[in-house]
Amino acid sequence: MTQTSVQHIAFLENQGKNFGLTKIEALARLRKYGPNIIVDKKRYSALKAFFAKFTNPLVLILLVASFLSIFTRDIAEFVIIFAIVLFSVCVDFFQEYRSEKAVESLQKRVVVKASVYRDGHIEEVPISHVTVGDIVILAIGDVVPADVTVLFAKDLHIDQSVITGESFPAQKEEKQTAMMGTTVLNGEGVARVEKIGKETEFGKIADTLSLVKEETDFEKGLKDFGVLIAKLTVVLALVLFGVNAVLKHNIYDSLLFSLALAVGLTPELLPAIVTVNLSRGALRMVKKGVIVKHLPAIQNFGSMNVLCTDKTGTITQNKIILERYENSDGEEDKNVLRLAYVNSFFQSNVKNPLDEAILAHKEGHEKGFIKIDEIPFDFMRKRLSIVAAKEKETILISKGAADSMWEVIKHVDENGNAKPLTAGVLKKLQTRLSELESDGYRVLTVAHKNVEKKKTYEAADEKDLIFIGFTAFMDPPKHEVKVVLQALENAGVTLKILTGDSELVTKKICTDLSIPIDGIMVEKDLINLSDEKLRERVKETTIFARLTPQTKARVVQALRSAGFSVGYMGDGVNDAPSIKAADVGISVENAVDIAKSEADIILVTKSLKVLQDGIIEGRKTFANTMKYIYMGTGSNFGNMFSVSIASIFLPFLPMLPIQILLNNLIYDVSQLAIPTDNVDSEEIEKPQHWDMSNLKKFIFTFGPISSVFDLATFAILLSIFNASIAFFRTGWFIESVITQSLIIFAIRTKKVPFLKSKPSVLLTLFALTAAFSSALITQTTLGSIFQFVKVPPLFWMYIVGIVIVYFVIVELTKLWFYKTNVKSSLPTQPR
Repeated sequence: MTQTSVQHIAFLENQGKNFGLTKIEALARLRKYGPNIIVDKKRYSALKAFFAKFTNPLVLILLVASFLSIFTRDIAEFVIIFAIVLFSVCVDFFQEYRSEKAVESLQKRVVVKASVYRDGHIEEVPISHVTVGDIVILAIGDVVPADVTVLFAKDLHIDQSVITGESFPAQKEEKQTAMMGTTVLNGEGVARVEKIGKETEFGKIADTLSLVKEETDFEKGLKDFGVLIAKLTVVLALVLFGVNAVLKHNIYDSLLFSLALAVGLTPELLPAIVTVNLSRGALRMVKKGVIVKHLPAIQNFGSMNVLCTDKTGTITQNKIILERYENSDGEEDKNVLRLAYVNSFFQSNVKNPLDEAILAHKEGHEKGFIKIDEIPFDFMRKRLSIVAAKEKETILISKGAADSMWEVIKHVDENGNAKPLTAGVLKKLQTRLSELESDGYRVLTVAHKNVEKKKTYEAADEKDLIFIGFTAFMDPPKHEVKVVLQALENAGVTLKILTGDSELVTKKICTDLSIPIDGIMVEKDLINLSDEKLRERVKETTIFARLTPQTKARVVQALRSAGFSVGYMGDGVNDAPSIKAADVGISVENAVDIAKSEADIILVTKSLKVLQDGIIEGRKTFANTMKYIYMGTGSNFGNMFSVSIASIFLPFLPMLPIQILLNNLIYDVSQLAIPTDNVDSEEIEKPQHWDMSNLKKFIFTFGPISSVFDLATFAILLSIFNASIAFFRTGWFIESVITQSLIIFAIRTKKVPFLKSKPSVLLTLFALTAAFSSALITQTTLGSIFQFVKVPPLFWMYIVGIVIVYFVIVELTKLWFYKTNVKSSLPTQPR
């Protein structure tokens, strides 16, 4: 939210009553020119989304096959296949629709706004509502909402790197142009909107560049998984079609059978399961105080193993207290407080916690001063100066970081004369500064000089200042941080502090909180390091101090290239490059606009406790998604492999296409409750990542086990029951549905199910209902629709025995599998 200054108000009042748009004019122009957006995000259309489900290639093939049944006069087959496909599409659509609405409601909470002057008042509106002719207010931290012409500027510096690639900010004067998407780094201004949306320079660039967000690890994993399934499906379907077409001499039935088998192997509800998992995770996270802007970022949140953050407000209370104001002799000096108070009182930019701490000392207030001008803070100078007058005296008071002040200050000798700093005096001041910082104080240097009165002052006037003294601030650590940091460490997340503050102050805070310090680096240590050397150094460094925004981002990139999954939490302008550079950018709801724009995750409160809760929810979401993938692919592959073998050796198709589709549908529906499932504590202790090699091993280990029991069922049906074709298909359908449904309880956990790991009530209900449906469908009048027949009671006894032995074998195999295939969750290769 833009901070309005005295200069802003004075300029606006001087423009007269008709300055700016009225709300009615703004609405008319919004209709004429359209919304101020770069990429048209189409409004979610339920009808369009529903019909889009029918564009899935497998769905289209099945629909074509079902309509071909009409020409073969097999109306029942047409109705059944069409009904099953329609039901699958409806389930998928319903889950997506519900998730889309949930995400939309969350996104509304993190809309970036701009300050506009309408009807003689300043108001906040979404950037998309800014229109041509609007008068916008600009202050430090704001994103320029459109292409504008500057009407008033006071030390206005804008970062144009997003458009021009320039490293240094550009100063803007009246009548100059500022472009959409650039960021106000310093100063303030008022501007008129000339172009919006796609007509802006940013919009023109966007037409030639991909604006798609970089693919997350989770999305890449899904893509790799899709390729794996596609290969298995194509190979299996083609081989079966060829074999059955030759052996059965029926090309149409063989094609339909192969297509149904392909559907059976494909986890077609995966998009729905993933969407439901992520949206449920997002909704759970919002209850924990975490808003998700980009759903796939949930996985990155959970897989994060390095968290980079500033210390202020994260590990400290962000309740700055001014505890000392002293002169060069280390003695308390009211004059230091008086001048610091004048500087803080008159500065017009966002008052930071240090200014608030100074202003809390009312005894420093001295009446009679009148503000003449201001030289605002910027990240290059690291200081702010106020020019104020009292009676006949005009004084420039500067307050800033000590390392940026030494070059512009003098000291007063014993005779009262101002002289350049000698080596001895500088050493004395630096020694005292180090003592204060070592005690955990954040220190600002205060200096001043008398100046001649003039209209405006520039940074060049900040020279030959006389050192007055130090103001020392304390930001106490948060009480709960020590416990939370230990919990994060136990969860496999390493904390690294990236700050513009002193390394001594940061070290003191970390020591007080028992944060292990592996190494300390400051800006000057990093400047001359190559990217390769920096990549090695960041692994063994905990504190990075006195950093510029660009160097912070470079550290984040070095950590990522070293193979870590990096989160960065920040709320200021200087944090935006690092938020963008991280695997998952994290900001807070009251952060500046640019920080919120770049972030994937928004915290309602800047708290490590909230962050910890969010990480756990992210890991739960990932764990439940992987359950579906492991269970669906392992079980489907086994069953489809079984029926593939049987179809080659049997003189008939072991299962009709419609029966395969029904089997797959029941199994998929039973797994729709997976997003509600409980997650074992071991699954959320450490960051988890996609592991395609492990997934392949899982498929080719548990799939054949399923096939063995399927083949055993075939043998029992043929040798003991001398089953007819219809009985054979019915018996195998029953065994397949029951084993697939109940084995969910074994595969969903690495532990002994029920005894050491309890599934959710909803998952239990869905799985048991799916198993029960095999009896309901096959042994009632419904069965005739799918060409099922009733089976003798003795067969059910065999089914019970098969399920028990199958469960035992899977448990023993699971114990061996996870003992021999456990891998470190930390990625070893740079991405």
